Amino acid sequence: MLKITQLIARNATVANLAGSRRLQPRLYSNAVAVNEEATTTTTTNAATNADEPIEMANPFEKEPQQCILCKHNITPNFKNVKLLSQFQSPYTGRIYGRHITGLCKQKQQDVEQAISRAQHSLLMPGYHKDVDFLHDPKLFDPEKPVRPHKY
Repeated sequence: MLKITQLIARNATVANLAGSRRLQPRLYSNAVAVNEEATTTTTTNAATNADEPIEMANPFEKEPQQCILCKHNITPNFKNVKLLSQFQSPYTGRIYGRHITGLCKQKQQDVEQAISRAQHSLLMPGYHKDVDFLHDPKLFDPEKPVRPHKY
């Protein structure tokens, strides 16, 4: 075994081990020039590199929630009794709260003002829902509030 390693050591030269590539001595000035070339090529490749992250919208971002009146751009009016009766209990005439209707704060205040104004002008009954509007389609389910109570 010792003879084989001595034979390889005598016959093997640096050129044989490295292949046909010639080894050049490294100079400090040559190394600086090579590093400068490498940095300039990496900066130009970074802009065109396919592995870099791209700017895009967040796919998990939820759309902002809007109340049903804001979504359809409806302003409650005291003359629109059919719309206002949707926000009133059919049995007690009580105005449903925001946690049940799902309205924003501004629209809920507008609905409450319009209902009270319609009741004062005798367009809506105060203690029960008008019989004509009992079979209207529901905008929300009073039994399943949008934001339920803690208890």
